Amino acid sequence: MKSVLARLASDFFSTIVFLVVYFATDNVLLATGIAVAGAIAQVIYMRVKGEALGYMTWASLALVIVLGGATLLTHDPRFVLAKPAIGHVAIGAIMLKRGWMLPYLPPIVKQNIPDQAILAGYAWAALMFVLAAGTVAVASTGDMALWAFYVSVVLVGAKIAAFAIQYVVFRIVITNRLRAAAARA
Repeated sequence: MKSVLARLASDFFSTIVFLVVYFATDNVLLATGIAVAGAIAQVIYMRVKGEALGYMTWASLALVIVLGGATLLTHDPRFVLAKPAIGHVAIGAIMLKRGWMLPYLPPIVKQNIPDQAILAGYAWAALMFVLAAGTVAVASTGDMALWAFYVSVVLVGAKIAAFAIQYVVFRIVITNRLRAAAARA
C-alpha cells in the first residue's frame, strides 16, 4: 500500500506542487511556474537515480511543460487546469483494452468471475472519461477554488468509491457462486 501511495504522489507531483503553491500564494502564474520547474526537476532526479522512465512519465512532463507554458504565456490558468483531463482520457483509453484489469486481480476473482472483471474494466474506462469531462467543465470556469475541490476531493473520492463498490460487488458475487457450487456438490 505504501508503494502505491508513493507512486501516486510521484505521478501527481506537479499537480500537488501547483495546489500547495497556489493555496500558499493565491498566484496562478507563480504556482504554474514552480509546478513546471518541479516536474522538470523530478525527471532529472529520477534519471540521476537511474530509475526507468516510462511513457507516462515523459507524457506527463510534456503536458506540464506545454500546458504550463501556455498558461504562463497567455496568463490563462485554464490550460494548466485542464491537464488532469488529458491524463484521465489517456488512462481511460488504455482501460478500453479488454481484460486490462485481470493481471491486477487476485486468483479467486480471475477463477470465478473473469467476465465481470472485464466488464468492471470497461466501467473504469467510462469513469475516467466522465471524470475527464468534469475536469474540462470545471477548468473552463477558471474558478480555482472549484477546480482545487474537484481535483482533490471529487476525482479522488470517485475513484475510492468506485474501488469500494467494485470490491463489495466482487465479494458478494464470488461468495454467492462459491456457495452455489458447494450446494451442488
